[in-house]
Formats: sequence, C-alpha cells, structure tokens
Amino acid sequence: MALLSTIRGATWGRLVTRHFSHAARRGERPGGEELSRLLLDDLVPTSRLELLFGLSPCLLALQAARRSVARLLLQAGKAGLQGERAELLRMAEARDIPVLRPRRQKLDTMCCYQVHQGVCMEVSPLRPRPWSEAGEASPGDDPQQLWLVLEGIQDPRNFGAVLRSAHFLGVDKIITSRRNSCPLTPVVSKASAGAMEVMDVFSTDDLTGFLQTKAQQGWLVAGTVGCSRTEDPQSSKIPITSCLEFLWDRPTLLVLGNEGSGLSQEVQASCQLLLTILPRRQLPPGLESLNVSVAAGILLHSICSQWKGFPTEGERRQLLQDLQEPSARSERLSVAQHPGLSSGSEKERQNES
Repeated sequence: MALLSTIRGATWGRLVTRHFSHAARRGERPGGEELSRLLLDDLVPTSRLELLFGLSPCLLALQAARRSVARLLLQAGKAGLQGERAELLRMAEARDIPVLRPRRQKLDTMCCYQVHQGVCMEVSPLRPRPWSEAGEASPGDDPQQLWLVLEGIQDPRNFGAVLRSAHFLGVDKIITSRRNSCPLTPVVSKASAGAMEVMDVFSTDDLTGFLQTKAQQGWLVAGTVGCSRTEDPQSSKIPITSCLEFLWDRPTLLVLGNEGSGLSQEVQASCQLLLTILPRRQLPPGLESLNVSVAAGILLHSICSQWKGFPTEGERRQLLQDLQEPSARSERLSVAQHPGLSSGSEKERQNES
C-alpha cells in the first residue's frame, strides 16, 4: 500500500507539473477547468496536510489566509457555481490554487462522510499559539475585557460550538490547556461554522500558573461549576454566584472545564469566584448539568450583555421590529453578521448539499 501510494503520488506530481508547464506556455492561469479533467483516481491526499470541509470553513480560511492551501475541491455536477461557491472559485484562481471537480462520492470518501456541502480544501494544519504571544493586556486598558479559558475540552464539536459562541459574543481571546485538549481539527472548524479560521486560539502547558499570574495582575478569575457540585467541599471554599447576579466590572477570565469532570482541583483552587447556571426545576440525577457548549453560550451572554456596547433595551426593540421587515432584515444582517457565521445562512447552505 505504501509503494502504491508513492507511485500514485508521483503520478499526481508529474500530471500537475505537466499541466502547469503547458498552461504557462499558453499564458493561462494554472488550475480551473483543465486541471479538473484529471482522473478521479489521481485525487491522492497530500502528506502533512489535512482536509478542511464545509462551505464556511473553506471560505473563511481563504479570506483569513493563515493556512497554506494545496487544492480546492468543488463537487462536480452542481448546476453552476453561485454565491459563496463562486467566490471560493474566484479567490482560489486569484491565488493560483489548483481547483478540482470530483464527484460527490469521492468527496464523501475523502472526508469520511462528514457533511462537506460539496466543498473541501487540502490545507496546512492550524496550531494554537503559545499564550505568551497573546500580548500583555493591562486591566486598566479596558475594564470590560473577557478571555475564555478552556481546560480539557475534548469533544471537537463541543469545542467548535464554544468557539462559535465566543466569536459571536465578542470574547477577546481564547486560551486552552495543551494537555488533554482537542486540537484545532477540521471537525472543530466545521462545528464552529468557520469561526476557528478567524480567531486566535492560544494554549499553555501550565494553566494554573497562567491563571495565578493573571490574578496577580488584577484580573478576576471566574471558574464555573454545575448546580450538582455546589456542595462539593472544594467548591464551598470559593464564593459561588448565579451567572445572572454576576457584575462584570473588571477584566475577567471565564474558565470552563472538561465535559465530564469539570474543572480540575488545581484550576478550581486558582479561581476567585465560581459561576453557576441555576435550573428552574428539580432535576433528576444525570440532568443536573448542561452540555459545555450550551453552558458557554449562556454564561457568555449573561456576562457580555453587561458590555457597554451591547444594544440597550430600546435598540433591541428596534432590532426586533426591523427583523419583522424582510428588506430591513436583509440590510441589517449583511452589515452586522460575519459572513458564514449566520445560523440561518448555514441551514440554507446545508439544504443545498
């Protein structure tokens, strides 16, 4: 199998080289229609690259230009390329990225039957940056800074959903623990609707030391705890408050823990405050907590709604009125939302696949 892959990879390399030289002699841009006529069997995955899939992740990855891109794969048989797919093709050709048009069955196999929406791209991996590169932010610079700290989030879809909420609600920076945390994979990017492609994610080997350093600099370190764990002896040593009663009056680190075990004892001991989401009914065992991505959305919204730039009650009322008028809604969405991060547009794109 290794020999066969080597032979096929060499064949692909000769075909691409031959195509580029012919195209150059004719004064044409490499890629596009001619390259798309290569045999489907020549779609051999390139080593040290990963397959990004989904319309928004691929489009935002091209716009952010933080990855090296080897090839763009657009599903053959689609009735013309319009909207964001046409934009993808235009951007790829402008950067001389080879564009291939494989059939859907081939794309399904290449991305292990994930929902790819007819768009895949071979790209270099993204890695979290060391937290030392996050830059020093003094609490006096802005009292309403909010960093999200994630300890041991392992499910890629949870991780992606948390990133999407954080980007939507204006979190300034994301810090993850390097140990036992999900890497920045294509599945994370798809679950984040591409938010991963435009966000800076940092990591540290010493999360406890990082939290203690920021606390000494004047930041509030606010951990999180489920309502079922509020009676835990470790938790009882730290003040616990409902997220609805939390006052955001200084730079804050919001710390979320692992899906199953929550915050480790070392990290929880570094917190000055624990936030919790109180349920509205008595819950049976096993339902006392929320999925971490759901909890992240609720906690972040309860904090960010105190932001000085957040819409006031009157502005929210006007927004709701505008949303009832299709023309006003279209105009406002085009201005207010980051392309590819609208839940409505994502549903439309998934229906096309």
